Parts: sequence; C-alpha cells; structure tokens
Amino acid sequence: MKSISLLSALLLFAFCTNIFAQNKVDHFLKPSDSLHVTRRNAVVIAQATAAAGVLVGLNELWYADYPRSSFRYVNDNAEWLQMDKAGHVFSSYHLGNVGKSTLAWSGVSKKNQLIYGASLGFAFLSAVEVMDGYSSNWGASLGDIGANAAGTALFISQELLWKEQRITPKFSFHTTPYASARPNVLGSSFSEQVLKDYNGQTYWLSANVHSFFKESKIPTWLNIAVGYGAEGMITGNEELVNTVFLPESERFRQFYLSFDADLTKIKTKSPLLKTVFEIFNSIKIPAPTFEISSRGDFTFHYFYF
Repeated sequence: MKSISLLSALLLFAFCTNIFAQNKVDHFLKPSDSLHVTRRNAVVIAQATAAAGVLVGLNELWYADYPRSSFRYVNDNAEWLQMDKAGHVFSSYHLGNVGKSTLAWSGVSKKNQLIYGASLGFAFLSAVEVMDGYSSNWGASLGDIGANAAGTALFISQELLWKEQRITPKFSFHTTPYASARPNVLGSSFSEQVLKDYNGQTYWLSANVHSFFKESKIPTWLNIAVGYGAEGMITGNEELVNTVFLPESERFRQFYLSFDADLTKIKTKSPLLKTVFEIFNSIKIPAPTFEISSRGDFTFHYFYF
C-alpha cells in the first residue's frame, strides 16, 4: 500500500510538473497583443544571426571548394524539368511565413509583418543566389530569382486579399531507384535524397475548401491539393542518357490530385500545439491520389506520399 501511495504521489507530481511546464511554454509562445520590444529585438537578432551563420556555412562547405569568378548569370530554366524552381517557390513561401509569424509573436504591426517578415524568404534566397553568381561552377539564375519572388508573392497576396492563407505550398517525398545511379548528385543517404533526388519529390498547392465557402458545412480542415513531380532524371539536362531504369531515354512530368488537411485549422487554445501544427503544415499528408503523366499514363495511388 505504501508503494502504491508513493507511486500515486510521483505520478501526481509528474502530471502537475508537466502541466506547469506546458503552461509556461504556452505563455511564452502566445503572440503579444502589442509591440513587445524585447521580443522584436530578439527575433531580429536571431534571424540575422541564423541567416549569417547559414551563409557562412554554405560558403565554407559548398562554395570554398570551387574557384571564384566575376558575377555572371546562367539560364538553367530547362534543367530538372523545373522541379528545382518549384522548390524555390516552396522555400521562399515558408521562410516568409516564419518571418511573418515571428514578428506577429512580437506584436509587430500587420504592415511591418508583411514588409519585413514575409519578405524574409526572398531576401535570404537572393543572398544565396548572389553567392551562386560569384562561383565558377554555378552562376546566378534569373529563373531561381523569379521563383523566389513567386513564393513571396503567393504569401503576401493572400494576406492582402483574404487576410489568411487559403492556398499553401506543401512537400512530400518517396525514395526512388534513380539515386543509386548517381549518388554523388542525387544523394547517397535518405537525408541527402530528400534534398537532392528530384525524382522522389512532389510539390503541392493545397487549398482549404472551407475558406472559399465560409457558410458551408465542409470540414474546416479539409483541403484539395494539386501536385507536380517528375521522373527519369539522373542529371539536370539530357546530356546523360538514362537507360538504367527506363527502356529508353525519357524524362517525364507527373501531375497529381489528392486530399489533404490544413493542420492550422484544427481548433486548439494551446499556442504550443498551434506552433507544432503550423510547422508540420508544410508537409502534405499521405492520401489516395490520382496521377497523370506527360506520357499519358493514368494511375491511382491508394496511399501516396
């Protein structure tokens, strides 16, 4: 009986401690109703430090191994069947979302959230593009810059038009056999392949149905998503013929239609859960999916990611 009482006391203590800790976290994550100067300064310093750290890291780990050149542009718009451009739209949008959300947490005005926060993705990725421009192995891409601008514009335009995000770029990934053909380019590990193997990436535009039909009884979390992918690529262009996995050299596009969920529409009073939902809302949930390829193939996936 004594041991049971002790266990009960320990469980009660752990429960109360957890509640207290969560309450502290929730209080910390709750957006400020007015300008919180300390928070704002912390956000600005943190973002500047993180951006500088990433750029310095990229310079040392990526660009330092290749010779420098005078600034130049390259036209890579035809490479990777534009999958890399879809990635730029996705990255710019979500970096802008982070910038806007952190300034909202600081109590910064809506106007400044859009001017200084939502443009974070475009500013950071443009700095990376400048570094590309001075590298003899790459070069700045006007297509990349345009995709960065498109991602930022997608976010800001929805805030101005609807004061909410009804259409969200999302991402999903599955492994493919193509990476084994060129692991140095497409990745030798799962984490590398997520970033490098365009054959397994799918980029989505996920639209929240209820947001367009406010008076309907459609679930507030239900989304319809259209996706874009491509396969048959072991290089950016067609210089290397792919006869490894297909009977002939062939690179083809894929278009998808699927269901999705807007995690930010799940009702909760917890700022912690809201933050978690917002972070994971960039990922497309696995769901039944229709696919049609540029080869004319039509496929139904019971479970696609």
